[in-house]
Amino acid sequence: MGRRLTWGDRLPTDLARCIATGNSGRARSCAALPPLKSKESNTYGDNVVKRIIEAGRRQPARPAATRKAVLSPVPAPETRPSVKFVQVDEGSAGQRLDNFLLRELKGVPKTHVYRVIRAGEVRVNKGRAQADTRLALGDEVRIPPVRVAAKPDDAPAAPPREFPVVFEDEHLLVIDKPAGVAVHGGSGVSFGVIEQLRRARPTANFLELIHRLDKETSGLLMIAKRRSALTNLQDQLRDRQGPKVVGKTYAALVWGDWPEKLKVIDVPLVKFVGGDGERWVRPGKADEEDAKRSISLVKVVQRLGWATLLDVTIKTGRTHQIRVHLQQAGHPIVGDPKYGDFERNRELARGPRKFDRMFLHARELRFTHPATGAELTAQAPLPEDCAKLCAPTPPAS
Repeated sequence: MGRRLTWGDRLPTDLARCIATGNSGRARSCAALPPLKSKESNTYGDNVVKRIIEAGRRQPARPAATRKAVLSPVPAPETRPSVKFVQVDEGSAGQRLDNFLLRELKGVPKTHVYRVIRAGEVRVNKGRAQADTRLALGDEVRIPPVRVAAKPDDAPAAPPREFPVVFEDEHLLVIDKPAGVAVHGGSGVSFGVIEQLRRARPTANFLELIHRLDKETSGLLMIAKRRSALTNLQDQLRDRQGPKVVGKTYAALVWGDWPEKLKVIDVPLVKFVGGDGERWVRPGKADEEDAKRSISLVKVVQRLGWATLLDVTIKTGRTHQIRVHLQQAGHPIVGDPKYGDFERNRELARGPRKFDRMFLHARELRFTHPATGAELTAQAPLPEDCAKLCAPTPPAS
């Protein structure tokens, strides 16, 4: 055996190098050794050095290149939505809380927006608020963290498009919407009139729909350019009995000869979701829980023998009101793909006139200007294909 080492002596070179080296492989070899029972002996011998050296040989250090290969980047921390505080500006003053949130939380389902309101997670000036709370200038709205579904990268952007203008000033815009164009994006529809207008007018600070038209319906559509105009005209639409009432008259061509005495249709309507997942409306009964009173005034404009052109003025604005009222009276609208006479619609579309749209046109709007108080009437003539169909000669089947 070699000379014994005491605590006051220098360590052997190999041992000192093993302990002091920066080489991670050799340092791990040293650290992996079982602890020595230093309390039982106060000396180190050659056997100790031998054990350290042999351990280093059994576990060679991993080459630097290999070590780099197994390294993986640390993932970036997930960004989580945080609470947001929004101060109500002039453009949002007077808006309902639910509509304000639907605008601020684009992409969030409407049901989820109402859920966070009911749960009290949305606060106005630090207090709970209801969905119909009207916001005032300077209010502070607390919006909770809500995850927004990411839009797919291949989602088509709305192409900019202008529509025929019937009336426009700094407060509102009235356009003549063509049939077949949705008023806004939604289920199965990437974009509509409002998205296209916003793209066509990038400098416009505010553009919002005042009311809606079915995709298949053509005619007059009002769009607000200021928040004050939006709330004022929507109040006019809701106030069916007050001094300021929006009058809406539609041109509708129905199958058959409309009865001369049938001038008022007062039939409640019920909305429901069919087995196909689509939204439908049916006639209801006055005592039915979900039935809503619906009134349409009907005037005969032209009798064609095979069909009748009507003016229909609605006193209530229910979903699909005119379409269901005329259908339940036994005279569905020509071309109606949902409540119409499908066989005759198909024959008309395949015949010489090739009319393959619904003949329902919002032709007149009467309203009070939201700023000046003037009584205004906007009118849109029948589209060319509808006007041609009203020629006295019946279409060949």
